Amino acid sequence: MNFFLHINRKLVIFFGLIVFFLFITLIFLKQINQTNNEVKNFKTNFSNADISQPKFSINNKSKKIHITAKEGNFLNKDEILLKENVKFKSNDFSIETEKVIFNRSEQTAQSKTKSLFTSKNTKIYSDGFDIHDKGNKIIFYGKSFVVLK
Repeated sequence: MNFFLHINRKLVIFFGLIVFFLFITLIFLKQINQTNNEVKNFKTNFSNADISQPKFSINNKSKKIHITAKEGNFLNKDEILLKENVKFKSNDFSIETEKVIFNRSEQTAQSKTKSLFTSKNTKIYSDGFDIHDKGNKIIFYGKSFVVLK
């Protein structure tokens, strides 16, 4: 048998083993990366909220006020603490704030965080608000700033 042919067989087998080892390593690293992404997604999706993306409404005879938030936690049977990007929206106005205590049975809401009330020709910036009488009355608290167009 030819000496050079014998060397070439060893090289082919050696390079074949290297390619096989790299292929197995690549598959293993891809699996580890996929597992890490799943763990990261689980951590970002996990929160201490009782409700994710809650939606409620305050109903009265003349209008309906829709309430949305990023998350909510039950304080008791009727009260829910709505947090992050809380919005009250009706056909006439909208209110945006970060934290609100919403009472489902009495259909009231109270916030002690900075709030923005917007309607057709009016904007009200305040340190909080109280919605009662099923949305017919809104009281603004703290330093309030009114902008009329």
